[in-house]
Amino acid sequence: NVAVGAVLIGLAGYVAGILTAPKSGKETRKDIQRKASQAKSEAEKKLKILYSELTPLISAGKKKAETAKSSAQKELTAAINKAQKAREKARDILSAVHEGDADDEDLQVAIKEVNSAIAHLKKYVAKDVRTAKK
Repeated sequence: NVAVGAVLIGLAGYVAGILTAPKSGKETRKDIQRKASQAKSEAEKKLKILYSELTPLISAGKKKAETAKSSAQKELTAAINKAQKAREKARDILSAVHEGDADDEDLQVAIKEVNSAIAHLKKYVAKDVRTAKK
């Protein structure tokens, strides 16, 4: 959240600087379009990386769920389901980006959901591993 806020504040400062710069309107619009495209591209790359990280984590969670006790298995299965939904949404957003149907806001929402799913699943898998070793 802090990183996203910092990026947004930086972007707002950049836009304010561009709008007050002594350039023509045409040059300013090109700069804004270029930066917006660059930001969207960076968000797409981040989502691809997160998507790649989530896939093996889901597999690891499924393996842990097979050997987990009944109550732990329910919790882990819920975390896996959340992660799978986030992964599907990420895949859909990435497809939409390639088709030109997604905007930066869609990417940011998907990134947030995938980050949340990864954090939740990692925490549970790590907890499950510590419990299994005891």
